[in-house]
Amino acid sequence: MTTTTDHRAELDESDSGLKRTITGRQLFFYTLGDVLGSGIYVLIGLVAAAVGGAFWIAFAVGITIAAITGSAYAELVTKYPRAAGASLYVNKAFGSRALTFLVTVSFLSASFAAAGSLASGFAQYFAELWAAPPALLVMLLFVAALSVINFIGITESVVVNMLMAFVEIAGLGIILVAGVWYVVQGDADFGTLVEFKTTGNPALAVLAGVALSFFAMTGFENTANVAEETVDPHRSFPRALLGGMVVAGLVYVLVSVTAALTVPTDTLAGSDAALLEVIKEGILPVPVGFMSDLFAVIAMIAITNTTLVAVVTQPRILYGMANEDVVPSAFNKLHEGRRSPWVGLVFSGIVVAALLVVGTLLTEAGAGLDLVARLATVTVLFLLFIYALVIVSVLKLRGHDEHEGTFRANTPLLLLGLLGNLAILAWSVYDDPTSLLWCAGLVAVGVVLFLVELVLRRRDGSGSSPDAEVQIV
Repeated sequence: MTTTTDHRAELDESDSGLKRTITGRQLFFYTLGDVLGSGIYVLIGLVAAAVGGAFWIAFAVGITIAAITGSAYAELVTKYPRAAGASLYVNKAFGSRALTFLVTVSFLSASFAAAGSLASGFAQYFAELWAAPPALLVMLLFVAALSVINFIGITESVVVNMLMAFVEIAGLGIILVAGVWYVVQGDADFGTLVEFKTTGNPALAVLAGVALSFFAMTGFENTANVAEETVDPHRSFPRALLGGMVVAGLVYVLVSVTAALTVPTDTLAGSDAALLEVIKEGILPVPVGFMSDLFAVIAMIAITNTTLVAVVTQPRILYGMANEDVVPSAFNKLHEGRRSPWVGLVFSGIVVAALLVVGTLLTEAGAGLDLVARLATVTVLFLLFIYALVIVSVLKLRGHDEHEGTFRANTPLLLLGLLGNLAILAWSVYDDPTSLLWCAGLVAVGVVLFLVELVLRRRDGSGSSPDAEVQIV
């Protein structure tokens, strides 16, 4: 166990690097914005199809498991208030370079798959406004446009992201207002909220819904990456992280309840833009055509917001891996004018585009593939693997590096969270075993990059160079 003096020395060392400027309140809204992403805009119809009218339960269960996992992150952040997140924690717990590499590649792969799923969801809402362009073209142009914004610079990306976050929340607010209006009019049938699919076990139906809805719960893990820039993280981080997740979960449940009360479950299940169906019901005293177009635009902005976060993250993970001599050094090249990691950005765009092209070809070939659901499942599989390892890392590191400011997560809840993560992971694989092939393909990309770097290093006769300078082109 470290002493108070050792703990303060660690903070002083950390403070010599990234500047601590993020307050607890700012961290709360950062977490809220990360979790309250566009997943519910994209996946609510699929969750309704899996569960029935009671699909709000799936969101409630999902956010509960995610919040427990968030408490594990909170404990580890108060021990190690530095950037790197899950990769750092797993390395601390297991000391395995191979496992740490696998966690890093899994996080990168999850980001690739999430961007692909969201791009497909964007195309579905876009078709509500203009159905003429092919969906694949819309998706590829969408990814390219976000890559350009990222290339222009991180500051511009963050500003755009913040502005879109307000629009995203406003869209969910419109849905909630419609729900309140509907209930006040006396038209709501609350019996719908306890209806499950007519066939199968209700518990398995909820589990299937949780496996899909969990995509909307992710994002909180990104908060750990700003721990090194947070003021007094030991005090503010647990409250901000868990508070943000609880508020986001409450919004998700209320939006789900509204959708279930106002729109027939079959309509939600059969819609590519399910939340838009709430607007099409004409509940609000505003012309339906105008509101439908407005909400489609809001949904696209919400999806753009979340996808932009993924596009910003991907090249920076590759950049960090290149600086650690894990992938070829080309990925740590910055553009001379824009200072953007352009090689990683181009590579990431190519990988996401490849996922979309392959998925579209399989769909058109009659493979029965739902591209949004498949890539969302791939994302969830990677993240559930990471979440489970983080919880195990918490338990393994108990008694190490603790001090008076360490947050301690509830052990029985952690065990329940671990069980929940593993149950969702097992069900997702059972329900869609083909998704493992997609996971293997993405991991293979990371392994190939590692092997290329290994060959190049041996050919040059050089080893790791921790003091290597960033290359500018």
